[in-house]
Amino acid sequence: MAASPNPAPGFQKHPNYEVRIEPLDGELTVEVDGTLVGSSSRAVQLLETKHRPVWYMPLEDLDPSLIEATDTDTFCPFKGHASYWSVKLADRTVEDAIWAYMDPYDECEHIRGYASFYTNKVDLKINGELTDKEGPGWTE
Repeated sequence: MAASPNPAPGFQKHPNYEVRIEPLDGELTVEVDGTLVGSSSRAVQLLETKHRPVWYMPLEDLDPSLIEATDTDTFCPFKGHASYWSVKLADRTVEDAIWAYMDPYDECEHIRGYASFYTNKVDLKINGELTDKEGPGWTE
């Protein structure tokens, strides 16, 4: 039985808004204090109207011994509800450094089960090159 339609309310109110999800060519790695948290050759880049680029990798490509789910929940009218994880190292915890849309709206189905990262909380590298540390958010 097919899942019932789950359209994003944001696109209904703002039909010119764009969320593009594209495969990332190469390797995406995430580190905290030099500890590898995750690495993936299956990453995607999400490009959203008036936002800086955001990168996602499958949750299964993260080291489960280093992440812990939190109670944090946020909502995006274009993608849905986001769940959060902290990175737990021996000497510190980086709170809510990771988020994922476990049940996204139809238009963003390609990021179901994919995790993204606050680049101001982790070191995110694409093909070994460190990305901007400003973090995700609005460009204007």
